[in-house]
Amino acid sequence: MAKTQKSISDEICDYLKKQKLSPIPVQTLNEDMETTRYFGGDLKEFIAAAKTLGAKGIFVETLYLEEDEFYYDSGMDDEEYMALYGNDDCCDGQCKCGKCEGKKSKKSKDDDNDVDAVYFEPEDLDGLDLTLLKPQMAKYLDRVGESCGVRLTVPGVDHLEVEIFADWYDDFAELVDEASEAIEINPTEALKQAQAIFEAEEAELAKAEDKSVKKISVHPPKKSSKKK
Repeated sequence: MAKTQKSISDEICDYLKKQKLSPIPVQTLNEDMETTRYFGGDLKEFIAAAKTLGAKGIFVETLYLEEDEFYYDSGMDDEEYMALYGNDDCCDGQCKCGKCEGKKSKKSKDDDNDVDAVYFEPEDLDGLDLTLLKPQMAKYLDRVGESCGVRLTVPGVDHLEVEIFADWYDDFAELVDEASEAIEINPTEALKQAQAIFEAEEAELAKAEDKSVKKISVHPPKKSSKKK
């Protein structure tokens, strides 16, 4: 029987036990209710800090790769978006209400050669499939729901916390960062690139389906060579 590979969560728990600390499985339900100090060192340094603080156990929360991570998130919610862009035209370009003055317009960049051009902000691309910018990300889709890391917390009034991730997740996160950075540098160009890749994929799919149809096409029966 093939040996089952341990997840990073299991590996971290085993390591904590060797350091004579008890791993205590937990789940974060409301981060706003906690006072958290984020640790800036590595796992060994975190263990040393935990022992210095007199910890007898460590909270261990398993982290999983989620489908949402494949889509762009600017971090701006609807309320912030409306506050920034929602009243650009409320005074027909002459601010009288005091609400729209100083706000950025998505079409405010004047260009004599491209008067009708539409300019996008990163927030406009929230929800964009990042695999259209970084096709290499698609290979991680099969890992959705898989353990990708752990969040370790030293119990106390002020929680000391660190997150440790599997090597493969670090590679995935780097691709996410690169795709997100491309959007934030030039969202309009990023959208054009995504559309071009999407159209190319659709064309390849249509071509493959066409070949499949040809393979199963019906041919007329061969004439029998038997004489009556």
